[in-house]
Amino acid sequence: MSNAAAAAEAPVAPKGKKKLIVIVAAAVLLLGGGGGAAVMLLKKKPVDEDGEETAQVENARPKAAASTRDPKAVPTFAPLDPFTVNLADREVERYAQVALTLELDDAKTEALVKTFMPAIRNNILMVLAHKTSAQILGADGKAKLAVEIQRASSRALGFEVDEPAEEDAAADDDPKPKKKRKKKPEVVLPVVAVHFSNFIVQ
Repeated sequence: MSNAAAAAEAPVAPKGKKKLIVIVAAAVLLLGGGGGAAVMLLKKKPVDEDGEETAQVENARPKAAASTRDPKAVPTFAPLDPFTVNLADREVERYAQVALTLELDDAKTEALVKTFMPAIRNNILMVLAHKTSAQILGADGKAKLAVEIQRASSRALGFEVDEPAEEDAAADDDPKPKKKRKKKPEVVLPVVAVHFSNFIVQ
């Protein structure tokens, strides 16, 4: 048998399968190209109102704020028994129930706090009793109250704490310029912060 005859007898691949393969390949190429174009368009920089392109940072994490605390220093907390005190409101009788924790500068101060607990509680009660409900209901009022309690607690521990200079409303009307006072160096208090765990005004 000759080679020509053998070639004639060999099965020929149907033309339909070849066309199908070509169509599938073309479809894959078209879909791939369309997907790539879509990605490019979505990554395009946004245009602001003036028509200028603005830079877009993708997956950018905000920078972590630098911690003000020493990572090696272990915080010391002294929780106090809750306070219930009548407030200074004149129109209606109101009272506050306040639970708080003192954050201390070190573990040695915790023993000092236990020793002076009656004086600390007395000073905190005096601060609370002079407040009206309007003064302590807002976030600013609570923040100011926390500072006052911090100072009163430190005073009970024997630390000299200067009273903050209160701004006189009448001072604005006074045309005479006031002499600037020298700032005293800030005293580091043994009570670092005051944290409220419960705060109810009724």
